[in-house]
Amino acid sequence: MRFSVLLLLALLVCACTQKSTQLQTGIWRGVLEIQGQQLPFNFEVTTDAAGGQDVILHNADERLTLDEVTFEGDSVNMVLHVFDAYLRGVVKGDSLVGLFNLNYDPAYKVPFKAKLGQDFRFLTPEKNQVTKNFTGKYEVQFFNAKDTSRAIALIKQDGEKATGSFLTSTGDYRYLEGTVINDTLHLSAFDGNHLYLFEITQPNDTTLAGGHWLGKARFRTWAGKKNEKATLPDAESLTYLKTGYDKIEFSFPDLNGNTVTLNDERFKNKVVILQLSGTWCPNCMDETKFLAPWYDANKNRGVEIIGLAYERKPDFAYASERVKKMKAKFGVNYEYLIAGVNDNAKAAETLPMLNKVVAFPTTIFIGKDGKVKHIHTGFDGPGTGIYYEQFKERFNSIVNELLSE
Repeated sequence: MRFSVLLLLALLVCACTQKSTQLQTGIWRGVLEIQGQQLPFNFEVTTDAAGGQDVILHNADERLTLDEVTFEGDSVNMVLHVFDAYLRGVVKGDSLVGLFNLNYDPAYKVPFKAKLGQDFRFLTPEKNQVTKNFTGKYEVQFFNAKDTSRAIALIKQDGEKATGSFLTSTGDYRYLEGTVINDTLHLSAFDGNHLYLFEITQPNDTTLAGGHWLGKARFRTWAGKKNEKATLPDAESLTYLKTGYDKIEFSFPDLNGNTVTLNDERFKNKVVILQLSGTWCPNCMDETKFLAPWYDANKNRGVEIIGLAYERKPDFAYASERVKKMKAKFGVNYEYLIAGVNDNAKAAETLPMLNKVVAFPTTIFIGKDGKVKHIHTGFDGPGTGIYYEQFKERFNSIVNELLSE
C-alpha cells in the first residue's frame, strides 16, 4: 500500500512538472544550422493573459507572432505562423535544442538551438572595428547554377548594425537584419519559411560581392554595383494574355467545395481582382496583409477580390484547411478558391490564357466589362520601403481608373 501511494505521488509530481514546463520570457537568440553555416535569428517569449505563451520572431522592423505554442513534457512546439512548419525542441532552462521541420516534407529537418538573454544577432569580436559603410542601393546579379538573375539590393547601415532587402522580378526578400563585423556585412532572415543568410564584402566604395545561402541546400554567389537609378523589368509586362484572349475563365471550388466562376452573379459589373497566391509564400502573406483591410474598406465601391490558392499538396482537404487558417489569421473576408498546386508550370495549365505564371503572388485586374486590364507580377512588400508605397499607390490608381469606367 505504501509503495502504491509513493508511486502515485511520484506520478503526480511528474505530471505537475510536465504541465509547468515553459520557456523563460525575454529575448532569445536562435541559430539554424544550414550547409555548415550558422543562420542566427532573434525571438521574444511573452506570456498572454490566459497564462499561455507567445513567441515573436524579430526580423528588422517586423514582428511575427507565433500564438500556437504548446508544451509536452520537457519539449516545446511552435507552429510557424501561417506556414505549415514548426520549431520543436527540448527546453533546458535558459536554452533550447531542437529542429525546424516542414509538415508537408517530413524529410526537411534543420537543427537549431537557442539561448535566452542574447539580444545580438551575429556574434561580434570584443573589438569590432567597422571599416566599411554598406548603405546604398545596388544593382545586383545573382549567379545561379544554370543562369543569372537580376535584383536590387537596399541596405541601410547604422554603426555596426544593418538592415536591408533584395527586390527581384518575382518578389522581395522581406526583412533582412544583421551586423558589420570589421569589413564584412552579415545578414539573415528567418520568418518561418525563408531561411536566408548573406555574407557581403565591399571590394571598393561602389561594389559588393557576396554569398547567399538559401535553406538546406542552395547556395549562390552574387555581385552588386551601387546605382541609385537601378531598375527591374516592368512588373506589368512579365505576365500577359496570349493572343486571342481578353478575359480570364476558370471554374474552381471554394473552401467548402462549391464551384465558383467569374460568370457568377455577384461578380457581374464589378471590378474584380484576382490574387494568385499560396499560404506557403511569404510575399503572398505580405500582399494578403495589405489586401484584407483594403477590401473591407473598399468592397462597397463595387470591387471584389478572389484569391486563387496554389498549395503544397493537390489534396483539397489539406489545401482548404491551410487557407482557412490563413484567412482567420489575417481577417480575410474576400473569397478564396483552391486552384491547384504551387508549381508555376502546373499553375499556368489552370489558366491557359496566360503566357505563363512567373511568380506568386500575381495580381490580375479585371474591369467591369469582364476584360483583363492589368497584370502585376510579384510583390514589393513593406520590407522594401518606398517600393511598397509605390505599389500601393499604383494599386489604388488602377482600381480607381477601373471603377470610373
